[in-house]
Amino acid sequence: MGARSKARKRAVDILFEADLRGQDPVTLVAGRIGSVDVPPVNDYTVTLVEGVTAHQARIDDLISEHAEGWTLQRMPAVDRAVLRIGLYELLWATDVPDAVAIDEAIELAKGLSTDDSPRFVNGVLGRIAVIADQLRAVL
Repeated sequence: MGARSKARKRAVDILFEADLRGQDPVTLVAGRIGSVDVPPVNDYTVTLVEGVTAHQARIDDLISEHAEGWTLQRMPAVDRAVLRIGLYELLWATDVPDAVAIDEAIELAKGLSTDDSPRFVNGVLGRIAVIADQLRAVL
């Protein structure tokens, strides 16, 4: 697993934990930086957590619009975290190709969630990828 893939997984862990505890993800990740109680936090993990948090309202709106038959609250918390990171990378991370953002999100879903989650994540991100250029133009 590459450094960025590990950073993505760590970001999912932090976003998942913050979601379940009702905490701010940026505060949570900041508390982990430099702590001797947890492994070091990769810079890209921080970038992802901060980026998702900064754009979460728009990200959640897009997920809700394109997740056919699912509300955001009804989704497993892991799937929400994976989709948020995938969508952040798809629309705001200019150094991550669209296909990589989607593939990485699918791999996270395969390793962390249910058997149906990879297909679900692929469907949601795939629908958004079709209009990604239009969305980037207005962000």
